[in-house]
Amino acid sequence: MKLYDGGVYLVNGNRIIPDGPDASAIAERETGLSLSRQEARKQTMAWEILHAHNRSADEEKLQICFDKLTSHDITYVGIIQTARASGLEKFPIPYVLTNCHNSLCAVGGTINEDDHMFGLSAAKKYGGIYVPPHQAVIHQFAREMLAECGGMILGSDSHTRYGALGTMAVGEGGGELVKQLLRQTYDIDMPGVIGIFLTGEPVKGVGPQDVALAIIGEVFSRGFVKNKVMEFVGPGISALSADFRIGVDVMTTETTCLSSIWRTDEKIREFYEIHGREEAYRELNPGRTAYYDGMIEIDLGSIRPMIAMPFHPSNVYAIEDVQKNLADVLSEVEKRAKVSFGDRIAYSLQSRIRDGKLYVDQGIIAGCAGGGFENICDAADILKGHYIGADAFTLSVYPASMPVYMELVKNGKFADLVESGAVIKTAFCGPCFGAGDTPANNAFSIRHSTRNFPNREGSKVQNGQIASVALMDARSIAATAANKGFLTAADQLEFSLTSPRYFFDSKIYENRVFDSKGQADPAAELVFGPNIKDWPAMDALPENLLLKVVSEIHDPVTTTDELIPSGETSSFRSNPLGLAEFTLSRRDPAYVSRAKEVQKAQTAIRAGEDPVGALAELGPVLALLDEKLPGYLEKKNDPALFGVGSTIFAVKPGDGSAREQAASCQKVLGGWTNIAFQYATKRYRSNLINWGMLPLLIEEGELPFANGDWILLPDIRAAVREKRDKIMGFVVREKELKQIWMTLGELTGHERQIILDGCLINFNREMSRKAEEGKD
Repeated sequence: MKLYDGGVYLVNGNRIIPDGPDASAIAERETGLSLSRQEARKQTMAWEILHAHNRSADEEKLQICFDKLTSHDITYVGIIQTARASGLEKFPIPYVLTNCHNSLCAVGGTINEDDHMFGLSAAKKYGGIYVPPHQAVIHQFAREMLAECGGMILGSDSHTRYGALGTMAVGEGGGELVKQLLRQTYDIDMPGVIGIFLTGEPVKGVGPQDVALAIIGEVFSRGFVKNKVMEFVGPGISALSADFRIGVDVMTTETTCLSSIWRTDEKIREFYEIHGREEAYRELNPGRTAYYDGMIEIDLGSIRPMIAMPFHPSNVYAIEDVQKNLADVLSEVEKRAKVSFGDRIAYSLQSRIRDGKLYVDQGIIAGCAGGGFENICDAADILKGHYIGADAFTLSVYPASMPVYMELVKNGKFADLVESGAVIKTAFCGPCFGAGDTPANNAFSIRHSTRNFPNREGSKVQNGQIASVALMDARSIAATAANKGFLTAADQLEFSLTSPRYFFDSKIYENRVFDSKGQADPAAELVFGPNIKDWPAMDALPENLLLKVVSEIHDPVTTTDELIPSGETSSFRSNPLGLAEFTLSRRDPAYVSRAKEVQKAQTAIRAGEDPVGALAELGPVLALLDEKLPGYLEKKNDPALFGVGSTIFAVKPGDGSAREQAASCQKVLGGWTNIAFQYATKRYRSNLINWGMLPLLIEEGELPFANGDWILLPDIRAAVREKRDKIMGFVVREKELKQIWMTLGELTGHERQIILDGCLINFNREMSRKAEEGKD
């Protein structure tokens, strides 16, 4: 794998020319086209699709309108509730509500199914599409029924990626979907485009997860494709089936890229034909001279079966290297665990070694990454004639949709899997986020799924539980299962693949999925369960803001799973205050009580009362501020002039899920800001902004504040409104003030106003009020 850090020209789709004094002249000689660098930039597929959906006259400041939206059952309730509070009347574009996360309805009594009934009623009232539980995981339904070449889809799940099918798709927090529902735009700078140039073809035993993990291992820590578009080109694409491409594509999320797009060909045409949607196909290719901001050149034949060891998809090794250097690799994993867990729990993988071999306890092939037809067929072929045994090792297989499930029944692959000892389950995302097949304490699971963050598999360090997950391809999971749990790469086992043809049964969806055909029924009543709550009122940003640091996290990266845990907490995603009780519960269990204590002061201010009466520790802090900064805080009981709240510091927060609740839970507990050296993803930063929180940045180095300190942001409202380059603050410590400087990064005009208004709901209400005044 070769990375080109600088710009490159791709000529005729098959030759890479690094940018330099003669690069454009060479390109012109080979194509006969004389293009400037900027003109060549416009020859990428990404540029064409983005600008076809751009409503701005500015080619660099994009205002995107998507074609379709999709959400699942731990995001759509909050999105629709937010949009309702902002004036939603009908869904203006196709909006699919799937039920693949809380579909087991195993936790919380009736509340999961209550959410589903809310979703069905919303699809009827506002004109949407409702996919019942167990029918399909969100991304498989989108592939089968929504994707189209040249289109754009926005989803409230981070793995919204349909680039292999010619669709640019973006996973974002719910606030960005609300904007689309209200006919607003997705505002971004024109992203950089990184070419992924594929050559050769995979060797036997290598699957899409192996290719994906090899890419993630190379680029994640370097931030090489962060917030950029990955554009897959090169002759190697022709060697890959549609399913293989899809399997690589869905994992591009773990590189922190913004989106992805692939060139399309007859294999993608065939995919659309199989699904009865041939009209959705068109051939996509870059122009004869296309300019990329960087390039990754990959010889598919050089990739071997891979494994992402705990606790991140970028912790990648070749399986054969793990086998050769077992003690060293496990030692490195244990060091990573020490960073995440400290001394809270003893963690060791040494007990998994028997006779010098690493044994695993569980195999999972599931979801949007692993549950595809081809992955499961190949796994069945590898396992045929083998048995997983009667010991601790288990194997579960979750097809990604009921049509895939049905075809595996018809062609006999399910029979082969069941005979081997595997258990077949319905379409469900649970194993990916800790709501299904949680391993035993100290167990080690290998999974063809999307993520292996700490505790994401469902264990709870705060309760003394620890398990861990490694990511692998379905083929090597099957080879390991054939060896009864001994870690085995697929290329280390003899097998033959039958590669059966796939037949899609459209009647499965026709008979079960509710499709309004875009027709809203205003008379339909929304169905509310007792756990479905409205968002609490949120204050506008005051002129001056006093913050208490209530959590300080120094992990290299803080995932959204650590900010708001997945698993059974997902049952409370429709209840903002109920879910907020779990905020940082696995990383800093004292956070909630600290934040609530600070929130008492803001509650008093909102009531026009003295905040010191509600929070005594404010007394000496305010007295010092009055002495050192006279005139700033004259009216401390006026919420327009003065606010009190909490903040957290994290080195690099927001890797992982698009879940907006990682931000909104902090906000409903009185959080006003995050302070970070950098933000791991655009989507987390967007979530902060849409909930009226300041995404503050501070220069890397020794922190000028610590957990428990107070920070005053004087004139913060003016600083946001006036687009000041630097945000001034004062740290209160030991009866002294220390001046600090922070930044907000680039914000659009709408983003600034959302922060000023206090959240997206307030912003939209204010716009509606002004519109009504204009009518008068």
